[in-house]
Amino acid sequence: MFEPVHGSAPKYEGLDKVNPIASILAAKMMMEWLGSTEASNRIQEAVESVLIEGRVMTYDIAPPGVMPAKCSEMEEG
Repeated sequence: MFEPVHGSAPKYEGLDKVNPIASILAAKMMMEWLGSTEASNRIQEAVESVLIEGRVMTYDIAPPGVMPAKCSEMEEG
């Protein structure tokens, strides 16, 4: 089973607020398990790139004083 350990976070449904990285990394682990190393590595590199760049960060990882991005903005990042 490949899913984020935090569950579905229903209280945030429809708010475009939740950090999608856990779901994205769950897909990365699935690709790795399926033997698609190239796809797994590309997902990992994309996540790392977005985090290192720091241009888009959801409320849970944005530093104080930085306007948090929406989930949809993070996915586009």
